[in-house]
Amino acid sequence: MSSRFCALAFVALCSLIVVQAPATAEERSIVVASTTSTEDSGLFGYLLPIFKQKTGIDVKVVAQGTGQALDTARRGDADVVFVHARAQEEKFLAEGFGVKRFDVMYNDFVLIGPKSDPAGVKGNDIETALRTIETKAAPFVSRGDRSGTHTAELALWKQAGVDLATSKGAWYREIGQGMGAALNMASAMGAYVLSDRGTWISFGNKGDLAIVVEGDKRLFNQYGVMLVNPQRFPHVKKELGQAFIDWLISGDGQAAIAGYRINGQQLFFPDAENGPS
Repeated sequence: MSSRFCALAFVALCSLIVVQAPATAEERSIVVASTTSTEDSGLFGYLLPIFKQKTGIDVKVVAQGTGQALDTARRGDADVVFVHARAQEEKFLAEGFGVKRFDVMYNDFVLIGPKSDPAGVKGNDIETALRTIETKAAPFVSRGDRSGTHTAELALWKQAGVDLATSKGAWYREIGQGMGAALNMASAMGAYVLSDRGTWISFGNKGDLAIVVEGDKRLFNQYGVMLVNPQRFPHVKKELGQAFIDWLISGDGQAAIAGYRINGQQLFFPDAENGPS
């Protein structure tokens, strides 16, 4: 065998290794489309290194409002969705875009407002608080972004008997942005805003804002996770995505979620024992 042939064979082998190495690395990663609260609260920053250490799987998070996250998955641009708007999640499943939905954890929504509470809504009754805000035309910031929090806010206005289509005016500000931006706007305006508790606890620019309404059972906030349907999108990394889901709902994953705290406060409460839907 000539030395020239050996050299060419060696070059070809090296080229093959170079080409294949990134593909192997890529196969050990997944894309998770998720709500902004799991990212903004710092939860993923805490969980994902633990998951990678146990499995070697990298997780790339696309943090969006729940509606946008589900749309990302509908385009086949994610392997897993991890969101918090039950009706939208069930619609996603019914359309055939997801395989199964699993409860993962919960926390609650809280109504944030100026510490002075100019509308006088402090307490634990969210419907009365929203009706009072509308009656007094107190400034209110809405995310307006089809997120899980925005969806919950609209449902709460409806439950309170407030028809935003006819009653909202300059007092109601829709910004089409995430939770952090909404809280910053509320702080600047001295306005009220609905927030998930996790993002509120981790939010660093509270200024003159405080929780004014909490503890109402209607503020319950459930999170669910789903594998994107590989029959619809064959490129979905079924095994790796399912490994992430299985870990989240396992004893280890649930303990990790419960262990995430800021200043001693637990942000999310695991409840995967409810099983798939």
